[in-house]
Amino acid sequence: MITEIEFSRVQPDSGRAQRNRRSLARLLQPLEVIAARSRHLSADHEARFEHAGESYEIPRYLFRGPKGGDESLRIGIFAGVHGDEPEGIHALGQFLAQLEQQPELAAGYEIHAYPICNPTGVEDRTRHARGGKDLNREFWQGSTEPEVRLLESDLVQHSFHGIITLHTDDTSQGFYGFAHGATLTRHLIEPALQAASVFLPRNEAENIDGFPARNGVIRKCYEGVLSGPPKLRPRPFEITLETPSAAPGYLKEAALVAALRSILLRYREFIAHAANL
Repeated sequence: MITEIEFSRVQPDSGRAQRNRRSLARLLQPLEVIAARSRHLSADHEARFEHAGESYEIPRYLFRGPKGGDESLRIGIFAGVHGDEPEGIHALGQFLAQLEQQPELAAGYEIHAYPICNPTGVEDRTRHARGGKDLNREFWQGSTEPEVRLLESDLVQHSFHGIITLHTDDTSQGFYGFAHGATLTRHLIEPALQAASVFLPRNEAENIDGFPARNGVIRKCYEGVLSGPPKLRPRPFEITLETPSAAPGYLKEAALVAALRSILLRYREFIAHAANL
C-alpha cells in the first residue's frame, strides 16, 4: 500500500539532461498505481494540448467518497500552477493517498484533483509555462493559453462548491492563505491555518505579498488567479494555501495536507449544520 511517506520519497527526474526536465510520469506514478486498483480514485488523461509539437496533458483525478447525502460536495484542488512549486504536487498526492486509506474522510465528497496544472512549467522547473505566461494571472481574462482554457472548461462544467489551490511563497517565512469567494470561506481558513501550524509557523505580518493581512489571512487577491467562473452563483469558497519556500519539504507537505483535511472536515460540518437550520 502506498503511503504519504512514499510520496515524499519521489524525487524529480532530470529527464532530458540538456534541459534538466522533471519527469511528469514519475511524479504521477504513485497516483496511477492507486487509481489502477482503487474503488474510489479514478484517473482521466483526456485533457490534452500541444506545445511546439510536443503533446501534454492536464492530469485529472476524481476521488468519490462514500455517499453522505443527496448531493455530493464537489471540491476542486489544484497544484502545480507554478512549475517551480513541487510541494503542492507532492502534498496533493499524499492527501489522496490518505483518503484511499481512510475513505470516510471524504464521505459525501467528490474530490476533483489537478496535481499538475502547468505541465511544461513543472517539467522545466519554472514558474511560468513554456509559452512564457504566468498562468495564475490568466484566468477569466480571455486567455488563449491552452492550460488555462482546459482548466476554465472544467471549472465551468463542474461548478465546484469549493476551490483550493496549493502554492509556495519564496518571500514568506510562514504559512498563510488567501480567502475569497463565499462568505463561509473565513470560517474554513482559520481552522486550516491552525492545523498547518502544527508543522509550520503562521505568517503574522500585517502585509503579506503586497496585501494587507490579518492572522495569516489575506482577503484580496491578484487579478486572473485560478478561481470559479465569475458568473457562478452561489459563489464557491475559494482558498489559496501558501507554504514558505525555505521550510523543509516534508514539513511543507505535511502542513498542506493538514490544512486540506481540516477544510474537508469543517465544510462538511457547516453543510450539515445548515441543513438542520
